[in-house]
Amino acid sequence: MSRINLEYFLARRIAFTRGGRKNNVMVRIATLSVAVGMAVMIVSLAVIFGFKHEITAKLTGFGSHVQIVNLDGNTSYETVPISKNQPVVPLIEKLPACGEIHPYAIKAGILRGEEAMQGVVLKGVGPDYDWSFFRENLSEGSIPVLSDSVRNKDVLISHRLASMLKLRVGDPLEMLFIQNPPRRDRFRVKGIYDTQFDELDKVMVLTDIRNVQRLNGWDSTQITGFEITTTDFPRLEKFTDAVDELIFDTPPAEGNTLRVINVRERYPMIFDWLDAHNVNAGVIITVMLIVALFNMIAALLIILLERTSMIGVLKALGMGNRSLQKMFVIRSSFIILKGMFWGNLFGVGLCLLQHCTGLVRLDQAGYFLTTVPIFIDWGWWALLNLITFAFIVSLLALPTMIISLILPEKSIRFE
Repeated sequence: MSRINLEYFLARRIAFTRGGRKNNVMVRIATLSVAVGMAVMIVSLAVIFGFKHEITAKLTGFGSHVQIVNLDGNTSYETVPISKNQPVVPLIEKLPACGEIHPYAIKAGILRGEEAMQGVVLKGVGPDYDWSFFRENLSEGSIPVLSDSVRNKDVLISHRLASMLKLRVGDPLEMLFIQNPPRRDRFRVKGIYDTQFDELDKVMVLTDIRNVQRLNGWDSTQITGFEITTTDFPRLEKFTDAVDELIFDTPPAEGNTLRVINVRERYPMIFDWLDAHNVNAGVIITVMLIVALFNMIAALLIILLERTSMIGVLKALGMGNRSLQKMFVIRSSFIILKGMFWGNLFGVGLCLLQHCTGLVRLDQAGYFLTTVPIFIDWGWWALLNLITFAFIVSLLALPTMIISLILPEKSIRFE
């Protein structure tokens, strides 16, 4: 039998042989500590990543990852148009991380109902627009069907707007536009969506881009800008810089000066709030690891003290300090793995329960969402388990150094 097999064999015998009452109690406390710490870390990270994933998905669903607009435009919804026929667009489409690129146009207006009025943004999109985000969040009706030949007067509004103005699918809808001279136009409600993101639900109305172009007095080649998606969102800044570089190197059409803005730049306060959660996650993980580590050290020291005579006998038979240390680290790893198993089972179970039932609710005004979001990526889950196990096991080598102080002649004599 090889040395490593002997150490493993002895560690298993210690683990599965019933010891003293103190040993059992301390081992259970250490196991429970690891389990609770693991569960708390999993739930914490799942919630934090859930917030990031859900809020980012909603923000990009309304306005994509990157936008190209007129440099002379301001932050209001009365925009300065650019030409749809930009020579830089084919170059952007060739970028490796480029997903889709679509033109859009916006116009500020006021929805007027029988009992209420609400300021909104009328967003016009083309036949090639990706409706997947709104289709996933569609609650009533259907998505407007847009074609290249016929202008469509259908609109897609939010559930909040429909409730406020008492509108249903198929109802006529009147919009007022403050300009010189003032204008009004009538549409028909084709569908109602509900993303539960109140900040944008209460203002966004979607329709055919030609409706917005007509209201702005633009021709068919004039738009507010382009929306671009990237297939590599974690490297959004790098993709934004690549698009910006192409625009800088390519002369714009009709003298338009273009600028690039990504979703993080459009909503800096929201993303700063999301990034602040990283600090909370770091604190929680650090505290849980330290608590689990100290409980494991206490359990290991008790195991060592109760096995003093066995250590003396093994030393007398020629087993070295390094091998004895390794044996007790292996014994401790059994406790850690058992605690991690129950922690994963409980933590992932809680996450699945929340994901399926939405049991824990949130104040939408403060958190932008109605329920606590959950997002588990098996990559970070596996990395968390690996780091937890490696961190605790590696530091448990320190308390096992007490083995070198145990002398065979004394430990055997007083047995």
